[in-house]
Amino acid sequence: MKSVAFERRVPFTPEQMFDLVADLDAYPRFVPNCADMSLTDMPGGDRLARMTVSFGPVQLAYTSRVRLDRAAGSIAAHAADGPFSALDSEWRFEPDGTGSRVRFAVAYEFANPLVAVVAEPAFAGKQEEIVEAFLAEAARRYG
Repeated sequence: MKSVAFERRVPFTPEQMFDLVADLDAYPRFVPNCADMSLTDMPGGDRLARMTVSFGPVQLAYTSRVRLDRAAGSIAAHAADGPFSALDSEWRFEPDGTGSRVRFAVAYEFANPLVAVVAEPAFAGKQEEIVEAFLAEAARRYG
């Protein structure tokens, strides 16, 4: 399994960053390549998120179970289907002075080895672009 992780110090509070990442409905407006998002609320507060991503003419969709834990300052997602045999991500938000420290980690493995050869390098590179898109959206929302 491959993994990537990012850490940034931002001038926004952990609560603001949590709210931003938890706003799954808004992803198609600012997350790169996110073409669509549909959500289903689950018992216990988890959400099922069906995301469609577009890469040129290719569209892929997958469903993740998303656990929002405001008290712990974390949002974790586990893919339940789609082109991955494994896809787990976690955002963590911790106070840091007047802002916060944001950590994002994703571990993944494509189910099809042929798709993996083509998609893995692009997928890993997209993760940093996604983190930067969240930070830009935080600046837009919170100043």
